[in-house]
Formats: sequence, C-alpha cells, structure tokens
Amino acid sequence: MNRNMLRHLLLIFLTGLLLASCRLTQPYQTPPARTTNLFRDVTTADTASLGSLHWKELFTDTTLQRLISAGIARNLDLQVAYTRIQQAQAYYRQSGAAFFPTLNANAGATRSRLPEVQDFRQQGNITQYQLGISSGWEIDVWGRLRSNRRASLASLLRSEAGARAVQTNLVADIANYYLLLMALDQQVAITELTVVNWDTTVQTMRALKYSARVTEAAVVQSEAQRYAAEVTIPDLKQDIREIENALSILLGGPPSAIARGRLDNQTMPPTLQTGVPAQLLANRPDVQQAELNYRYFFELTNVARASFYPAVTITGSSGLSALALTNLLDPGSLAISVGAGLTQPILNRRLNRTRLEVARAQQQEAALDFQNTLLNAGREVSDALSLHQTALQKIQVRTNQMAALQKSVSYSQELVRYGFSSYVEVITARQSLLQAELGSVNDRLQQLQSVVNLYRSLGGGWR
Repeated sequence: MNRNMLRHLLLIFLTGLLLASCRLTQPYQTPPARTTNLFRDVTTADTASLGSLHWKELFTDTTLQRLISAGIARNLDLQVAYTRIQQAQAYYRQSGAAFFPTLNANAGATRSRLPEVQDFRQQGNITQYQLGISSGWEIDVWGRLRSNRRASLASLLRSEAGARAVQTNLVADIANYYLLLMALDQQVAITELTVVNWDTTVQTMRALKYSARVTEAAVVQSEAQRYAAEVTIPDLKQDIREIENALSILLGGPPSAIARGRLDNQTMPPTLQTGVPAQLLANRPDVQQAELNYRYFFELTNVARASFYPAVTITGSSGLSALALTNLLDPGSLAISVGAGLTQPILNRRLNRTRLEVARAQQQEAALDFQNTLLNAGREVSDALSLHQTALQKIQVRTNQMAALQKSVSYSQELVRYGFSSYVEVITARQSLLQAELGSVNDRLQQLQSVVNLYRSLGGGWR
C-alpha cells in the first residue's frame, strides 16, 4: 500500500468522523414561545412600546434622574452582577483555549537501585537526569469541545442578561421609592393641616360652649379627634425615614436623607403603549436570561452525548536524558517521541449515562422555566395595565367624594354655630374628609407606580 493510498484512506476516515460528529451534536433551536393573548384584554399590532424608552425619557424629574444615575453607578447588587460577567468571560476564554495543545516543561532527577548488582555501594545506585517538554492535543472529532464552548458563550450571555435584569429592577425600585417618599410627604402635610383645622374647630366648640350652644362633651370630643389626627404623624415620618434608608442602600450608601420634589409635579406619558407580546423576547432581560439558560443546558446535553465516543489525542515529548549531569547537554542525550491514541470509555460506573440523563432533565427544566418566565412577564404587564386603569377610576370618584365632603364640613360647621346640627356631624365630616384626602394621595401614587411597574414589565430601564 503506497503513501497516496494511505492519504486517501486517512482523508476518507476523517471525513466520516466529521460527518458523524455533525449528526452527533444537534444544532440549537430556541424553545417554543407562546405569546398569543399573553397580555390580558390587549389586542394591538403597534410595536411602539413604553419599554423601549430610555429611563431618562420616562422619568423627567431631574432629582430622580440623579438618583437613578447614582444607583446604576454604585448599587452593590449590580456590581455583583458585573463580577459574574467577569467570571463567565474567564470561563469562555478558557473554553476557547481548549482547542490548542498543552505544553509542559519538566526537569528532574531519578535515583534507582539495581538489585542484581553485588557491590551495592559502588554500582547499585543509578541517577538519571531529565530535562524536556511534553505536549498533548485533543482533536475535537465529535464536537465535544465546540459544544462546551457554545455552552460557555451561552453562560456569558446569560450573566450579561442577568445584569440587565438587575438594572431594570433597580431603576424601577428607585423610582417607586422616590414616588412613595413624595406621597408620604404629601400625607404628612395634609395631616398637619388637618390638625391646624381641628385646632380651629376646638376653639369654635369652646366658644359655642360658652354661649351654651354645645356641651363640654362636644369640646372634649373635638379635642380627642384633633389628637387622633396628630398621633398618625409620627408613624408617617417613621415610614419616610425607613424608605429613605432603603433607598440609600439601593444607591450604594449608608442610610441618609433623600432630596426629592413634589408628587404634584410628576408627569407620565399620556398613553401607555405595550407593543406586541413577542417583543418581550427581545426587551425583557429575565426572559432573555431564561432562554439563554435553556441554550446553556442544550449545549451541555451535546457535551454529554459526545462523551460516549472515544477521545482522539496526539501526544509528543522532547527532552534530554543522561546518567551524568555533565552529559545532559550532549547531542546524544536528545530523545523525541510522538504518539496518537483513542480513549474509549467502557466501564466507568455509569458516569456518562448519568451525565446525559441529568443534562436532558436540566434542559427540560430550563425549557419549562423559560415558559414560566414568559407567562409571568405577561401577567405583570396585565397587572400593571389593570392597576393603572383602576387608579384612574378611583381618582375620578375620589375627586367627587372630596368635593362633597368639603361642602359637608363647611355646612355642618355653620349648622352647629346656629344650633341646627350636633357636633357629631362636624367630627364625622372632618374625619371622612381627612381619609378621602389621604386616599387621594394613594390613588395618585398608584397611578404613577403602575406606569413604573409597566415600564419594568416591558423590559425598560436597562438601555
């Protein structure tokens, strides 16, 4: 058999191995994504989405913009996510280096005893000196190394999507805390004004008592209601302090006071555009992360499948070896060896089969997790839209309620002055007005936070 025939046979053999490896490792396909009717009661073909806006376009309050910028720069959770990206990048670089041969240097001295030598002290001990290099290279016939590199790439992209998900939540949390602080400020202001109004009512009741229009019980009851309103202020201020502390932690600093504007000055887009549900696949980082997690385990399944087939390796070594250290550098001490081999697992205590079964189960788990993440994303969008609509309805009703209660307070006070009504009606009307005014603040807060939640649900905040 001549050399040309050997070359042709070798080429045919390698081509066959390559075709076998192509059939062995399956090409990646994205998991099925059911996006039909993902948003409840929303049917639109408009791809314009609130989530595609940069956060500075949505949040126009300059103080809030500064807080968000500080959070993105200093938040510790986000920095942890960045370190995970660095770890994944290191593993990805390592997976690429697996395609290159290894190279090791070695040097040593071996002392051995020859038992057949009679004079042990003079001839029984032999020392051999070695100096050389060795190399090994695995040929990726079955695609195991390629699949492992693709898995490392999926892991890297998954960690990047995870960092974007952290930023999305961070931007929304900062905005929600900021809005909540302004709402609490307004509730404190309303309650303090109510206490002042109660002082006026108490003085009016005392004047009416002196003129025998009401009894001492009316005066005492009005004083009690005044204190009932005042006692809620410390709790509101405690809530403010705790929210400031929580927001400070998000900003990566110790608990401290937070500068802020007024709730009345906050603006949001007049229309809430959701785009089409399929855009969540490209916009929501956690959905991307779940899909990349499936891709990671898909490639690990390919790795596990390739482990059943023999590893093809080429090894080589070159070095110097001599019985005397002075002869180590002589040309006659040079030794070179080259070899090739196949390592086929036969009995390894079911390791490869278990690896494949686990990889398939993990791939299926990741596919189910992807579907679940997508469904939850649709639910969050639906909840935010419904919450916004509910807030608008409440604001309209609450406006009418407060107008009626303000008239009730005014009318009942006048009737008491002229003896046509009891103090109980005044107390009831003022209590109801306070609750309505506090509720009005909550309604406005709900409306604003529903927009923030929708923005987060659509994947906004990481751009």
